[in-house]
Amino acid sequence: MIKFDHYNFNVLDLERSLKFYDEALGLRPVREKVAPDGSFRLVFLGDGETDFKLELTWLRDRTEPYNLGDCEYHLALQTDDMAAWRARHEAMGVVCWDNPDMGVYFISDPDGYWIEIVPKR
Repeated sequence: MIKFDHYNFNVLDLERSLKFYDEALGLRPVREKVAPDGSFRLVFLGDGETDFKLELTWLRDRTEPYNLGDCEYHLALQTDDMAAWRARHEAMGVVCWDNPDMGVYFISDPDGYWIEIVPKR
């Protein structure tokens, strides 16, 4: 058997990203790895419910924003309270695309990664 463990996003400003993921999605650090020479830092975020983790990778020498291409990929999170999360995301100004026909919407993190919010079905 094989199962999902984590997904990675490279981030330019780790503290800004940690604040975003906590405020926007309630994701908090569950594990961290720091290079002995300080050249990188990996912070794994969890939702407190599942074993799946989002790995945020920060590289000390990186100064340019990441090229995300056409951003035709995304991470999706499920909720049983779309209205509350939608209100939070609208107040934060992070909703970047809405698909009312499918009942989903997307938010964008500080580095431009898209995150789909889907209702529990």
